[in-house]
Amino acid sequence: MKDSTKAGVATVVGAGAGAATYSTFGGVGIAATGTAVGITLGPFIAIGAGVGLTGYGIYWLGKQMGKKNKNNNI
Repeated sequence: MKDSTKAGVATVVGAGAGAATYSTFGGVGIAATGTAVGITLGPFIAIGAGVGLTGYGIYWLGKQMGKKNKNNNI
């Protein structure tokens, strides 16, 4: 599987996790200095997608570092 496909899958899984988190907790609100803001489904999906893609990026980086170390030890 190509790296771009893996990154896409990680993003979609993260977005799904964000949506599942939203459905578990419902709407989240932030109140400060007399004002209140509700956070809807969209930000949860975006944050989940970002976390999923970041997780894949860390995995990919570790894989590349492992290849470099393996080549240096030969």
